Amino acid sequence: MNYFANIWNHPKTSAAGLLIGVVTIAGVLSQQGITLGTAGSGTVVTLLSGLASALLGLLAKDPGGSSSSAGTTAKLGVWALIALLLPFTSGCSGTTVAQNIVNWTPTLTSAVAAVNSTAALLAPADASVLAAATSGFDAAATLLTAQAKTYLASPTAAALTQLQSAVVAFQQEVNASLLTAAKISNSASQQHVLSSINAVATVVAAMLALVQSVSSKAQVAQMSTQSTIKLAAVRPYLDESEAAAMVANHYGEPVALARVQVERAETSAVRAGF
Repeated sequence: MNYFANIWNHPKTSAAGLLIGVVTIAGVLSQQGITLGTAGSGTVVTLLSGLASALLGLLAKDPGGSSSSAGTTAKLGVWALIALLLPFTSGCSGTTVAQNIVNWTPTLTSAVAAVNSTAALLAPADASVLAAATSGFDAAATLLTAQAKTYLASPTAAALTQLQSAVVAFQQEVNASLLTAAKISNSASQQHVLSSINAVATVVAAMLALVQSVSSKAQVAQMSTQSTIKLAAVRPYLDESEAAAMVANHYGEPVALARVQVERAETSAVRAGF
């Protein structure tokens, strides 16, 4: 009976929970390739997810009268943010994904620059290891940025294929660099190097998750065949706390929420064979 009383006494909270449930279920269905049919140029699942997200956003902005508390409004705002961020690992439009990837590119550029400058903090031998391990980062970042912008301008199948190839290739470079950095014997140098590479890894992982969200199951399977260094191999060298902090800063969200988002992206990537 308490459940029904809570629904009656807190209708906005209950409605928000229901809408979050719809968006979450839609995300899971999209990841499994279940569409429930077409709706216009998209699918029924995508339509339901979009409508639920939009309604949740409106609900969060609704002051609900003078009796509405600041705490309730804040909670609804966070729920709206959750719904908006679920497409990070769920189905969403190609244009939205391309724009999100482009939005990540300044952070990627900064992270790659930080890797390059880290060499100055290291002993010559360790600096050489870092330079060799990350020598392809600048070119890979430039290519990935260009492919994202191309896809944003014209989200065609050919442009998506190029974007898929670019993001997987960069992910493999990052994974290889993590394995190399782990061999640095000086613990202080190793920590500096791993931290700088982790920043790049976080951005590339975010981009990979976004690209996955607009790729078919067959395309994701094809992408995973290019992934020879799996996440399981580099998992001990990834810093989830650093990744969550970066994602939280990028989206302007709580770190706790970002941590869940990072975990979802990683789980999705591992499940897909990366």
